[in-house]
Amino acid sequence: MSELYLVRHAKAGNRERWSRDDRLRPLSKNGRRQAEALVRVFDGRKVDRILSSPFLRCLQTVATLAADRMLPIEEVDALAEGASLQEVLAVVAEVDGISAVLCSHGDVIPTLVEHLVDEGMRVEGEPDWRKGSTWIIEHEPDGGLRGRSLETPS
Repeated sequence: MSELYLVRHAKAGNRERWSRDDRLRPLSKNGRRQAEALVRVFDGRKVDRILSSPFLRCLQTVATLAADRMLPIEEVDALAEGASLQEVLAVVAEVDGISAVLCSHGDVIPTLVEHLVDEGMRVEGEPDWRKGSTWIIEHEPDGGLRGRSLETPS
C-alpha cells in the first residue's frame, strides 16, 4: 500500500520580524526540534521519495528525515506557498503508487485535504494544520481514500 504524507513545515522565525526574502526564512529553535522529531514520527513507515517546497523552512523541516532515509530532497515549485490546487494535484498524481513525503505550507495542505474530502476522502479525527503536523492519506481496500493526522511534534 502506498501512503502520501503531507508535512506542514515546522515552526519558523517570525514573518513580521524577518526583513529578507521570505523564501529564506529559517526554522526557529523549536522548529528544528520538530524537524528532528520527524525521524521518530516516521519510524517504521516506508518512504520512497521526499518532495519539498523550495522555501528554506520546508527544506530544513525534512532534511533530518531525508538524511536518516538516505534520500534526496526533491525541490518542487508546485509545493511552494501560494501554489494552486491544480499544481499540487499534479504532484500528487506523479507520486501515486509510492510512499512519498510532501512538505509544504499552511495554505497548500488544507486546500488539498479539503479538496480530497470534497472528492469523498474519509477523515478520521479532527484536522490538524499546526506547524510541523503530518497528514497521512492512504488507499482503502474499496478504492477510496482515508486521511488522518499523525503525531505533531511540539
